[in-house]
Amino acid sequence: MNAPLKQHWLDPTRHLPGALEIRGLGKQYAIEGKPLTVLENINLAVKPGEFVSIVGASGCGKSSLLRLIVGLEAEYSGDILLDGERIVSTSLERGIVFQDHRLFPWKTVEQNIALALKNHRLSSAEKARLVAEHIQLVNLQGFEKAYPHQLSGGMAQRAAIARALINKPKILLLDEPFSALDALTRVHLQRELQRIWVQQRSTMIMVTHDVEEALYLGDRVIVMDARPGRIKHEFHVDLPHPRERKCARLQALKDELLTELVGNDREAPAHP
Repeated sequence: MNAPLKQHWLDPTRHLPGALEIRGLGKQYAIEGKPLTVLENINLAVKPGEFVSIVGASGCGKSSLLRLIVGLEAEYSGDILLDGERIVSTSLERGIVFQDHRLFPWKTVEQNIALALKNHRLSSAEKARLVAEHIQLVNLQGFEKAYPHQLSGGMAQRAAIARALINKPKILLLDEPFSALDALTRVHLQRELQRIWVQQRSTMIMVTHDVEEALYLGDRVIVMDARPGRIKHEFHVDLPHPRERKCARLQALKDELLTELVGNDREAPAHP
């Protein structure tokens, strides 16, 4: 009788690119000559094509974790592996979108996006095709020749997302990408990002302070604790995409997540 197959051999995503594994990750900074631990014993596995949201109080190391995954910092203990290879520096395999769009103000939308292809050995025609394709992906048709100051904040951030995706990275990291936007624009871009993710199925990891955003977009929500930063809890959002914001299950998860983050108000001591 044949032995049963191990579960990971049954995983349909096993051989797809974009598998991230973090094992025993630790990170310290030197503050006035003394070590300050910002991340401690982080263990996390992200499947190819998965969308993971990370939430937690300020100072819990969320952004530091993203910087390590993208390769902006090389000094750490433990392992960060992308498709089995240890991350030690930046790479086009990992894209990142920050809170601000970071577009070059003297270049147009299409020129800013095309900059990401500068070191690729592609013909000018092929580069132009890819730029046009990604401008369409983020719904910026008609603004190809516009400069950043001529765009709204949401449009500029969409251009930044297109620039990050044009290299077809195995994993896209988003560091509070919508935090500087007004509420209506933020809701619209959340919907746009969900559409892009469903269409592209890139592996995405997003840091956010917005609980609703984390649940609306994420397959999982990782809750981090501070001093030092570590994983405290994990929520599985077992809902199909695209999602309805008013879904009862989403609202129930929001209540659970808020309780995990801030505790139960009924348990708080009354003020004298």
